[in-house]
Amino acid sequence: MKFLSNRYLILGAILIILAGGLLLLPKYEKQEGIRSKQLLSHAISPERYISTDDISHKIISQDPSFILVDVRDEESYNNYSLPNAINIPLSKLLDEDSLTYLNQDQFDVVFYSNNTFLADQAWMLCDRLGFKNLHVLKGGLNTWYTTIINPTKPNEAMPETEFKLYSTRKAASMYYGVAYPDQNFGNDLPTTPETPKKVVTVEKKKKRKAEGGC
Repeated sequence: MKFLSNRYLILGAILIILAGGLLLLPKYEKQEGIRSKQLLSHAISPERYISTDDISHKIISQDPSFILVDVRDEESYNNYSLPNAINIPLSKLLDEDSLTYLNQDQFDVVFYSNNTFLADQAWMLCDRLGFKNLHVLKGGLNTWYTTIINPTKPNEAMPETEFKLYSTRKAASMYYGVAYPDQNFGNDLPTTPETPKKVVTVEKKKKRKAEGGC
């Protein structure tokens, strides 16, 4: 817990520094100040997180209401990414082409990275800019692997709910290409062999007029 606390304090400090820099950007309206304690409280709020089970269900059911945004570098993205995710490295987050996807009202935006460190930074930057419908994949790809791709089988002492969850996760892992010796799950197995490529079309928001004068 102490490690997590220190980690979020570091994130809060980074956000405060970045927030000061954002005030100098000419393309955005000047933001009203936020007290440090309030900013840190917002930064460590768990409400932005969405579970790997929820995202897996959305992918399998072909839910059109969200965009997955991989904020890792291009090489990591090319090695492995979630189905239909787009790659916007953290260093390019404020590029004009990137903002088309991030500053819009059509979709929920779900950031992810290997853990949550980079994704949290992306969320905080965009949240500070006033963007809406932002989320972070809880635990990132590390948790995705341990819950969806390689779920742990519960022992006999665990409740029935854990076995049902394991069955759902195991069926989901087969959907994503994991092979098992006994591939027989009845109606729990998704019928779609692979996720169709989703084409994300986002309408650009009109640029705000610059304020001030000579």
